[in-house]
Amino acid sequence: MRVALFITCVNDTLYPGTGRAVVSLLRRLGCEVDFPEAQTCCGQMHLNTGYQDEARRLARRFRAVFARHEIVVVPSGSCAATIREHYPRLGVETPRVVELTEFLVDVLGVTDVGAYFPHRVTYHPTCHSLRGLRLGDRPETLLRAVRGLELVPLPGAEECCGFGGTFAVKNPAVSAAMCADKCRAVLDTGAEVLCAADNSCLTHLGGALHRQRTGVRVVHIAEILASTEQDKPAGTPIASGRGR
Repeated sequence: MRVALFITCVNDTLYPGTGRAVVSLLRRLGCEVDFPEAQTCCGQMHLNTGYQDEARRLARRFRAVFARHEIVVVPSGSCAATIREHYPRLGVETPRVVELTEFLVDVLGVTDVGAYFPHRVTYHPTCHSLRGLRLGDRPETLLRAVRGLELVPLPGAEECCGFGGTFAVKNPAVSAAMCADKCRAVLDTGAEVLCAADNSCLTHLGGALHRQRTGVRVVHIAEILASTEQDKPAGTPIASGRGR
């Protein structure tokens, strides 16, 4: 299957490893991946802040860049939700857009992607993936099939981490308090790794976990699913993800 990849500006700018992981994973599953270099931002920040005209221009650019593609895969619940929910309200129709775990489970019909990640992991369902896309248990289903991975439930998983894009800037005290509650829940799991489908939320949580010197790493789900036993040097554990 031939797919287009919308990597998102956050991943392209700050987390290129996530993009490489997505490409590696999709190719391993037999997909041919196109990456239109003219892609930019989805306009979520503009919409969040009330700049609809600016967001509409970015939506039209997205439509033009991906016009010839039948399906666009996005490794971000927040960006995928923005495109699917808000672009029609802006009067902009696009090709079919699916979040990464949706694509794997619903389109490819795959739950075991052949991954190996021997760590204790907890999963945070980000607000857009939970309430906007309604991903349900797709991410957890994929994680449970990863060899060596112990998935532990996150208390209060459905609660927001406090990031919310510009919300964290406009309401820093409230955002920090919400982040502290979520980090406390993460630590209660005893997990080594916190996983999510959005690097934006992981940036927020990972920064707090790092400042507290908890030792908990944050890793995008694509990086876990792309990991294989062949990636592990003999006699050493996999060191996927990045500390904050």
